[in-house]
Amino acid sequence: MSGGGGEVEAAAEAAPLLVPHDPQPAVGAEVRRQVGLAAPLVACSLLQYSLQVVSVMFAGHLGELSLSGASVASSFANVTGFSVLLGMGSALDTFCGQSYGAKQYDMLGTHAQRAIFVLMLMGVPLAFVLAFAGQILIALGQNPEISSEAGLYAVWLIPGLFAYVPYQVSANSKHCPSTGSLFWGHLAIYVKVSEVGRRSWPGWSREALKLKDVNMYLRLAIPSTFMTCLEYWAFEMVVLLAGFLPNPKLETSILSISLNTMWMVYTIPSGLSSAISIRVSNELGARNPQAARLSVFVSGIMCLTEGILVAIITVLVRDIWGYLYSNEEEVVKYVAAMMPILALSDFMDGIQCTLSGAARGCGWQKVCSVINLCAYYTIGIPSAVTFAFVLKIGGKGLWLGIICAMTVQILALVVMLLRTSWNEEVVRIKDCQDLGRTLLVVAKVNCSSLPTDK
Repeated sequence: MSGGGGEVEAAAEAAPLLVPHDPQPAVGAEVRRQVGLAAPLVACSLLQYSLQVVSVMFAGHLGELSLSGASVASSFANVTGFSVLLGMGSALDTFCGQSYGAKQYDMLGTHAQRAIFVLMLMGVPLAFVLAFAGQILIALGQNPEISSEAGLYAVWLIPGLFAYVPYQVSANSKHCPSTGSLFWGHLAIYVKVSEVGRRSWPGWSREALKLKDVNMYLRLAIPSTFMTCLEYWAFEMVVLLAGFLPNPKLETSILSISLNTMWMVYTIPSGLSSAISIRVSNELGARNPQAARLSVFVSGIMCLTEGILVAIITVLVRDIWGYLYSNEEEVVKYVAAMMPILALSDFMDGIQCTLSGAARGCGWQKVCSVINLCAYYTIGIPSAVTFAFVLKIGGKGLWLGIICAMTVQILALVVMLLRTSWNEEVVRIKDCQDLGRTLLVVAKVNCSSLPTDK
């Protein structure tokens, strides 16, 4: 009887968490799968980021100084706070995706718990950075009026840092996304009523807090953070550089409006990027190299289509978009002039998001962080300075420098993916998973051998 029970238990453990699928899916099935993954992520990210955009819009109607302060504060918070948490949380794309593909379902909850612990701790120093945002901006040579206004606004963004942690973990661990404190109630219901939830969340465990495993998480989370933040920081530097242009209030407002618009649109390719990251990591973890390659191809077509549509819409609304942020004609006309450049940027963002998502699914964060460093800081920022201050193009020149960086980034990622042997990636990931499984077994044996009180 016990042998039969063991067989049933083993069969249950080996059963797929969701409905099984053909290891070599058709293009139509792959499109449906990626859209199904991306749609809730896009909707949730768009709603979450819209809170910040709407706040900046309201501030803009209070006056140019309020618009500049709120815009700079939002940009500063995104770059020094939220982007760091986003980068550290995106390590779950690799860990959870590959664990799911390898049918190690109980590890999904353990990875998520470890990420919550790490990100909550990281939120403490980030909160101090936001608390002193005004002084930091003044020390960087920014306009004192704008910096003081930004500092007041940034303080009220601090609670959002800690609410962002569970949202980011839930999105990247691929539980259904939720927001802030709603995550905890959602998690309890999800685990209670869902078979998927029960098998992927074994309960709060001290295994998630083991120093060795936390270090393993950080070894991927830190490169993930640099991969994300090196790009975000470049955009923040563009806004800071706008403060040194003639008429800094106007230039800073326009660059910040452009940046807020871009981040809002970015939620769409970002959702698609998460979808391709999930699909690639799942298929590599399941030892399906051809399916992983197909996922990258399908995602590329989808993001090209999305990029073209977004670029067209951006150009079409260029004459009215500025009125959402300000009633001043000078601001509205400048925004209209920036929108065609922003449209090109949005199109390229769609492409680089797909490529970066595929790279995260493979666990290439270290290589991608080097690519981003070279693209944005040896090409992008110097080009922006040249266009804006040497060629006297102003704020538009700063954004053109970012487009130069995106071009280099995309070319490097394309070359890297074209040279990829997906069969070799499967072997590499299998070796890593086998090593992790061996370490887990050794840890359990060591724990079981400890003396117990009678």
